[in-house]
Amino acid sequence: MMNISQLIRFITVDPVNLSLKGKLLSVISSFSAILIMALVTQKLSTGASYPIIVASMGASAVILFILPNSPLAQPWSFFGGQLISAMVGVACAHWFTDIAVASACAVGGSIFAMLLLRCLHPPGAATAITPILAVDPMSAIGYSFVLTPVGLNVLVMLVMAIVINRWLLRHDYPIIAANKSTGVKPAQQTGISDQDLKLALENMDMFMDVSAGDLRKLLTDAEARSFKRFRGNITCADIMIRDVPVVEYGTEVEDAWKIMHKQKLKAMPVIDRARRVIGIITWNDFFKFINLGAYESFQDRFRAFIRRTPYVSTDKPESVGHMMTTSVTVLPESAHIADLISLMSSQGYRQIPIVNSENRLVGMVYQANLIAALYDEQVSSVVSQL
Repeated sequence: MMNISQLIRFITVDPVNLSLKGKLLSVISSFSAILIMALVTQKLSTGASYPIIVASMGASAVILFILPNSPLAQPWSFFGGQLISAMVGVACAHWFTDIAVASACAVGGSIFAMLLLRCLHPPGAATAITPILAVDPMSAIGYSFVLTPVGLNVLVMLVMAIVINRWLLRHDYPIIAANKSTGVKPAQQTGISDQDLKLALENMDMFMDVSAGDLRKLLTDAEARSFKRFRGNITCADIMIRDVPVVEYGTEVEDAWKIMHKQKLKAMPVIDRARRVIGIITWNDFFKFINLGAYESFQDRFRAFIRRTPYVSTDKPESVGHMMTTSVTVLPESAHIADLISLMSSQGYRQIPIVNSENRLVGMVYQANLIAALYDEQVSSVVSQL
């Protein structure tokens, strides 16, 4: 038997993990999307006998702007679920004269169709009932209802969902499942794999409103927080190499290679005059421009590549800026070393430039620095327990 205190706790549990700011933004987003959708539909469907808005769009707004990462909120689920349900609803309104039977068939049929076509969107079941509840379904609701207002509502709402989620709420919407290459071979990866997560979700034998990607983010974040709690506050500033060689955009290729060869570096950050990181140059950036013929010497071709071309025109890079990798990941010096672990272990980074609060380069952390820090911390932990 539930007592009063348990009942109060049950009622006061927040179903959504959103801050006050996030909740206000979601309310504003839903209000704006419905308003614009209604105005556009009203403007484009002048003279239509149907309502300008399908009531289920209100429920869709909740899913699209409060649960945008949910599989139920993705474009195909929303678009396909609403349109297919509308077609099933119109068909049931024409086939069955009894409202109870027609409603049951519309809901059951729409859910079956959405599951079959992998576009489950709960408000779609409500859309399927809309033609059943019309005053005179046989004459007032036809299959044009699928296009106007349902199709028009869905199209405008989907555009608003993409724009608002990406630009206002800063969500990655829609979520595109893609296997991005991280430079790490599957055999090198440890821990929980994507296949493990997929099988775990399937073994639940019930729908979980979370994707494998979201679950991986949760697990990674939980592991990082646990690591920080047990390892203490060791930051990138504590383990980074401060005096690191750097080059600028206009540094000649030969000069950059001499620095890397002399210092025995595998990579070197590229900075601007304000010491802000604009790229990184690695050994691979030198070698990827060299194409050997059948009887050519690698040393000769490499020397020819790094040396400055004496002519006005050239077909090879002459400065670091022409061959550097512009997509470079940096971390602030205040970041915990747990943030380095995920980058270096699962994403294959061998070195990470470290910047200060003004985004200026202050050092580099290499894999060896991280391993040494973890080893020293482990040794200290063992010694303290003796």
